[in-house]
Amino acid sequence: MTIEEFKEFVKSGKPLDTPEAIEVLNSQSDRARKVTFELNGRYHTMEQIRELMSELYGYKTPESFRVFPPYYTDFGRNTHVGENVFINACCQFQDQGGVWIGDGSLIGHNVVFATLNHDLDPQKRQICIPKPIVLGRNVWIGSNSTILAGVTVGDNAVVAAGSVVTKDVEANTVVGGVPAKFIKNLS
Repeated sequence: MTIEEFKEFVKSGKPLDTPEAIEVLNSQSDRARKVTFELNGRYHTMEQIRELMSELYGYKTPESFRVFPPYYTDFGRNTHVGENVFINACCQFQDQGGVWIGDGSLIGHNVVFATLNHDLDPQKRQICIPKPIVLGRNVWIGSNSTILAGVTVGDNAVVAAGSVVTKDVEANTVVGGVPAKFIKNLS
């Protein structure tokens, strides 16, 4: 299974329990660790960081993209960033199910994106189930927040620091808390 075939497979939302899918998960995890160890192990200019992120993601990232390492991922090949995206230090991207970050979005310190879940049935718990995370344009995710599988955050929305987002967030709103709830509309 190629990486492109894997990306198409995860769009179906089917469990990642085939030998082909597991092989892609394992090989890409090894590759992601190699790149992130280099990224996080010493100082790099922003240009060098973008080069490493391009290697990690498998495409040339925009020149306006900025990341403050350390940055962690156990896959790396299914994150998609727009123009003027900023990811602050110590973020963790579990991107097997796909992460899309719209233009102008800001990701605070220690944010977690978790695109995989597990079955509640103990007999099936080892199987991963992928669902994407999608951020619209100009989204701000506050520090120490967690965005869970299947969540879409609308344009201009703000997720308050320390939130756990389990459901979609409407555009032009502020949400916060555990689990995150509507706080107010933005005008």
